[in-house]
Amino acid sequence: MALKLSMAVKNARLDSIESTIGTSAVLKIRSGPAPAAITDADSGDVLASLTLPSDWLAAASNGTKAISGTWQDTSADAAGTAGHFRIYASDGTTQHIQGTVTATGAGGDMTLDNTSIAAGQSITITSFTITDGN
Repeated sequence: MALKLSMAVKNARLDSIESTIGTSAVLKIRSGPAPAAITDADSGDVLASLTLPSDWLAAASNGTKAISGTWQDTSADAAGTAGHFRIYASDGTTQHIQGTVTATGAGGDMTLDNTSIAAGQSITITSFTITDGN
């Protein structure tokens, strides 16, 4: 029989993600595929880097947690095709979350308004939701 958790436990687990990573988390959009493990060195070029809002994820509800506030970089760092992202602690080096990036509606872990990025362009994250898997 599979382990079952209450919704309260699922939501608490999700809310602990934001509190563990902390305020002023840094999101970096990178080219190419993500490293095999979160502990592996960064890969790809940094196309955009932004400091997330102080309260960057909404409170967990019904086993999911989504972006809070506006996640936007008004001037991309470099040109390229977005392939993956990493979310770091405020130091910008301690990685905690990584996943795929696609255009809105294409099914990535995080979706952007446009994955073909030109240096200096504005980039908006349109969707990012974490779902408790149990």
